[in-house]
Amino acid sequence: MNSRKLVHFFFTTLFLGGLAGLITSFFVKAGEYSKNLNPFDLGELFGLVVFFIGMGFVFSVVSQTGFFAYLFINRFGLGMFRSFWPTVQVLLIAFVLFDLVYFPYKATDGNIAMYWFILMSLGILAYGWIVAKIKAKETNQTAFIPALFLMVVMTSIEWVPGLRTEGTDYAWLMIVTLLVCNTYQLLALHRLNNKELKK
Repeated sequence: MNSRKLVHFFFTTLFLGGLAGLITSFFVKAGEYSKNLNPFDLGELFGLVVFFIGMGFVFSVVSQTGFFAYLFINRFGLGMFRSFWPTVQVLLIAFVLFDLVYFPYKATDGNIAMYWFILMSLGILAYGWIVAKIKAKETNQTAFIPALFLMVVMTSIEWVPGLRTEGTDYAWLMIVTLLVCNTYQLLALHRLNNKELKK
């Protein structure tokens, strides 16, 4: 991939992150918008839009950092574990899914029912499974587990700051943006490489 393609890849991901952050904010921060609609305050509304787009940009950069770390980790894992690397990845996926249930539940001291955290983990797994199946279909079957690893493990690691915030609003803003950006990067990378090979 040449530098022009890399820059395009970066800014496309950045744009998608900003857009995802803004759209998500309409749902999770609807109260903030409604306050400035009645009475109508254009300046405050514009400020909110810029703020949430900016947050989306930040989460997008976090996603891109995690994605390139994943590319390194995948190569490193293949070199170290060789044929056992897929098994190691599956174990890490299971471990992270357990952590997504246990640690957030423990942090709430049981104030939030455990099944919410179980549903959250299953939701991330289901979404990651769908994206990984698409990746495998468009490339080869061996890409399934690494793709699932990115969508579950790397996304969860990137999401840690969002999980530590008080309340759930910013956690939702972050996870949606991360999933959008990671999905784009995962599914776009091989397409860009294929275009280069055809040229």
